[in-house]
Amino acid sequence: MIAQVEPFHAIAISRLAHDLEAAGQSVIHMEFGQPSTGAPAEAIALAHEVLDNEAMGYWESVPLKERIARSYAENHGVKVEREQVILTCGASPAFVMALSCLFRPGARIALARPGYVAYRNSLKAMYLEPVEMECGPAERFQVTAAAVDALDPVPDGLIVASPANPTGTIIEPGELAAIAEVCCRKGIRVISDEIYHGLSYGKAAASMLEYLPDAVIVNSFSKYFSMAGWRLGWLVVPPSLIDAARARMGSLFLTPPVLAQKAGLKAFDCRAELDGHVETYARNRAILLEALPQMGLGRIAPPDGAFYIYADASEFTDDSLALCEALLRDTGVATAPGLDFDPVNGKRFIRFSFAVSTPLIEEAVRRIGPWFAARRAVSPAQAPS
Repeated sequence: MIAQVEPFHAIAISRLAHDLEAAGQSVIHMEFGQPSTGAPAEAIALAHEVLDNEAMGYWESVPLKERIARSYAENHGVKVEREQVILTCGASPAFVMALSCLFRPGARIALARPGYVAYRNSLKAMYLEPVEMECGPAERFQVTAAAVDALDPVPDGLIVASPANPTGTIIEPGELAAIAEVCCRKGIRVISDEIYHGLSYGKAAASMLEYLPDAVIVNSFSKYFSMAGWRLGWLVVPPSLIDAARARMGSLFLTPPVLAQKAGLKAFDCRAELDGHVETYARNRAILLEALPQMGLGRIAPPDGAFYIYADASEFTDDSLALCEALLRDTGVATAPGLDFDPVNGKRFIRFSFAVSTPLIEEAVRRIGPWFAARRAVSPAQAPS
């Protein structure tokens, strides 16, 4: 039997957005979680030099592995050996490798709902069983230690994401420690997606490694480092999984792009520029948090980090995909339907990515404000689709 994988609806929205652009419509892209900025200037300059002078090939950067390992000591007080760092072609292959290293087909893996669409789809593609835990406002749309402890039967694994996609919520350190305790006590293996670390609007997010040394960590240069198109990420694995992870990386993906590895190492020295992006996201977040409630989108997950706002749009529709398509066609603002992140309740949510420039955020507000205002008196059953 071939695994059944659901479509990623935001990709269809983005395809329509690009078609509309090609036809001459002005589009503001808030549908994908990718920075609109490029890689840091010094990293790009180094990349030009490498292109001019090196043939490149299959290669794994030991200095980059060492720099990533050192960052865990600097940011989290955790000792990571360089051999525990497995360089990957982005976070998506890293996630697939983590699943492959840890679980046999048929294993049951718990995760939050709402959550990143690729978690559920990757689990299904690898013949693993998603065990979705419904998380709402009371849980800040995040898994809790109590919810994990209550799962019966006990799952084989747990996926944790903090900050999370689509909500941007961060799990507080005490709760993260409690989740780690439950998983350690019950033998639940943990994959922690920490791709949005560095993007927070208050306290920094803790790493699961601070509480669970045998957790497998997924991270990437795509978000904070603004290098989504360079396809560079990493796993941190416990010593017992180093050989398994290296074998899978070499056999399935060979190595990450050499150019990306060279630029990624330089990007670690570009904190001032990168932190400037975070300041922009903070301004954008503030603008949306003030504007969206005035449009009837006031029930919002608390966006502690990442660059998303996940808003309840049930006043306007019970079909988030149709709402996003109509919003795009009428205003040129592309957003993501909640259906991607929650197949049960997501039909009444939409996600805004604010990883664009502040002028574009301001323009998006000007466009969508009147659009939603015109529909506030229309019941969901009558709302346009």
